[in-house]
Amino acid sequence: MSPTLHAISSGDSGPRVAFCHGLFGQGRNWNQIAKGLADICRPTLLDMPDHGRSPWTERFDYVAAGDIVADNLRAIDPDEPWIVVGHSMGGKIAMLLTLRHPDLVSKLCVVDIPPAPTTSVSEFETFIAGMQAMDLEAIESRVDADAALAEAAPDPSVRGFLLQNLRREGSSWRWQPNLEVIARDIATIGGWPEDDVAGLPPFDGPVLWLSGERSPYVTEDNSAQMRRLFPRVRSVTVKDAGHWVHSEQPEVTIAALRALIGG
Repeated sequence: MSPTLHAISSGDSGPRVAFCHGLFGQGRNWNQIAKGLADICRPTLLDMPDHGRSPWTERFDYVAAGDIVADNLRAIDPDEPWIVVGHSMGGKIAMLLTLRHPDLVSKLCVVDIPPAPTTSVSEFETFIAGMQAMDLEAIESRVDADAALAEAAPDPSVRGFLLQNLRREGSSWRWQPNLEVIARDIATIGGWPEDDVAGLPPFDGPVLWLSGERSPYVTEDNSAQMRRLFPRVRSVTVKDAGHWVHSEQPEVTIAALRALIGG
């Protein structure tokens, strides 16, 4: 029995669309995009396992995460196929879900991540260490939290993104993500379960592959693997965007997804 993920659904008609966020994200990171699509579909914003308000697991595993999301989508609507959108870690989860449960997915959008091991996770290791080192009992306000994380995450926008995961409960604070598991399994999160994918047939549905012009993640080297697993892939590079394509260029993202949903 899969754990029940935290999910928020909206919209009254049209196809079901599930959004899978990246590492240290939450479903609500896709709010702006979902609002821009709600007139043509029914968006569902999911907190991935070990993130947001979803349950924690004992270890991070892409195959297991994909199966958990698949079970949750079937529980929300067992009768209709889903369009699945995933960014970064959530993009890898979305790809595994699609390859292992093709009956559940009609279309796929992968945002700025390939089906391959990605670049060094050392930056994330620094963030995690900084988050774990914070004395939460000494934090009285979000200003205190911001100052405490400044050395590990000097970029204010990155720090603000990470601090969205700090939740106040009464007079105390706690981190929503499962930092212990994420820290231990960060190499797995940066990897790709090639052995588990090797025997699976390609997905024959439409796939949109959005990447940021300034992002290092999508390269010609991993494009061949993407085409092998998803032969109907259409690759779109978004100008003036880095890794967080949907937050840096929301209007372009909405337009691309509207074309995919309506196509």
